[in-house]
Amino acid sequence: MKKNIHVVGAVIFNDNKILCAQRGTEKSLPLLWEFPGGKIEEGEKPEDALKREIKEEMRCTIEIGEQIEHTVYEYDFGIVHLTTYYCKLVEGEPVLTEHAAIKWLAPEELSTLEWAPADIPAIEKIAKVYA
Repeated sequence: MKKNIHVVGAVIFNDNKILCAQRGTEKSLPLLWEFPGGKIEEGEKPEDALKREIKEEMRCTIEIGEQIEHTVYEYDFGIVHLTTYYCKLVEGEPVLTEHAAIKWLAPEELSTLEWAPADIPAIEKIAKVYA
């Protein structure tokens, strides 16, 4: 039986652009793009996990808005339950600590990247809202 992995992703807006992060070569799904975030710890609220992960991974502070999407996707390494949220950058600039690259893209440009499959439903929803 595959492991259930509960994760959160931040769709961080700044100046009408969205932060996209490319996974490192050492991680599962190497070099695919994702919304930054990470695993929810035992007993942690999704929003708290997201704030913590962005602070750890990107060295910046975000304000979390409404939920965009909840996706369940089965990978070979486990079943990922991804919840994405609209977020606003409130302090600091994102820096690379775990990712290979980051880009700020307009909503209509998101589809130009090769995304991790679990992130795609959120991208489709964002595209509809900002089309």
